[in-house]
Amino acid sequence: MLIGKALSVQYPYLDAELALPLLSALAAGLLIGIERGWHQREQASGSRVAGIRTFTLIGGMGALVSLVAVHVSQAVAAVLLAALLVVLVTLFLRAIIGSGSRDATTMVASLVALGLGLLGGAGYPAFAIAGAAVTSFILAVRRQSHAFVKHLTRDEMQAIARYAVLSVAILPFLPDAQYGPYDAWNPFKLWLVVLLITGFSIAGYVANRLVGDRRGTIVTAMIGGAYSSTAVTASLAERLREGGGGPFSTGIALASSIMYLRVIALTAILAPVITVPITLLLGAPTLMAFVATAIAWRFETGQEAPDAPKVTRKPFALLPAFVFLAAVAGASLLVNWAQAEFGEAGGGLSLFIAGSFDVDAAIVAFSALPEGAVAPRIAALALAGTVGVNMAFKTGIVLANARWRSGRTAALALMSSLTLLIAIVLWEFIALIA
Repeated sequence: MLIGKALSVQYPYLDAELALPLLSALAAGLLIGIERGWHQREQASGSRVAGIRTFTLIGGMGALVSLVAVHVSQAVAAVLLAALLVVLVTLFLRAIIGSGSRDATTMVASLVALGLGLLGGAGYPAFAIAGAAVTSFILAVRRQSHAFVKHLTRDEMQAIARYAVLSVAILPFLPDAQYGPYDAWNPFKLWLVVLLITGFSIAGYVANRLVGDRRGTIVTAMIGGAYSSTAVTASLAERLREGGGGPFSTGIALASSIMYLRVIALTAILAPVITVPITLLLGAPTLMAFVATAIAWRFETGQEAPDAPKVTRKPFALLPAFVFLAAVAGASLLVNWAQAEFGEAGGGLSLFIAGSFDVDAAIVAFSALPEGAVAPRIAALALAGTVGVNMAFKTGIVLANARWRSGRTAALALMSSLTLLIAIVLWEFIALIA
């Protein structure tokens, strides 16, 4: 009888809702403790201030403090927390005085483990474990991070600081709503364009630093294709004109191949309603572009690639990003005005005109239109047409800079996908007006 009554009692500490916070806090402390234990593995046993077990217990103690504060007494929780902090500070001060070391990483890591334990105990187990994983990673890349900072130039450090201001000090405070004439401008999305442009520029700069100058041609083409294939084409066409063996034609073809993928990806992110029709229009030309890239690579195989020019530019410049921002703002205004004045047909035509100047600007402009303002099929056709104009423009850049003799491989690679794209666009246009 007594056993039955005892079994019928609901003990709160058997509740899974209480067990999960405690287990997540222990796991968070364990993750950090594994890294700290590995870092101190060369030290004699007993000389380490905190290892796997200590960090695990610190995380668990944090959860206990949170649970006690909720279910028992806040005063008791405060006493437990104060006692733990006193013990930690005393141990670490003795260790620092005894060894003469000024490294406070382990002490700070223990406080982070405690904080994550408190977070887990407060009902945020996922955040506690995620925070521990990030903390462990930061601690584990100590040598690489020190080497990275050591080799940073003044321009690179300033670029990091500026990008941080652009991304986390400005973007979150911009309104995500339509403003201006015809509700053409969304400050949040416009500023996001600046971050994308400067981010791509930084990525290309870092890739060149990591890979080295010798492989800079292909790396520049890959990164540049996601940033500005036109700029890559102009740069490599100049290299073709100067002569010297190298994968310059391959780089031009590769940048444009990636440009096709960039258009599809950017459409999926900013204007998902036209993702399917634009993919149907650009799918075959994209495949043809990569086939042409492979053929260009085969023709250039065996030619030793000379060192690409050393990176002398700054990690990123704000002026090109703001110029592009102005283009996007102008394209958005043009598209919204045409749609308001002339309806669906005017919106499609303005997308084509704006996109001929910059395809990405047209995509951003379309994403700002009200839902249903322009039919997805018309918008996709207009954007595909702008891609064709852009490809023709890049072909002209190659022939104008490198002439036919030096630039024929790159020009033929571009024209192969362009020809197929023109045929598909014309077919779709005829079907649309029929």
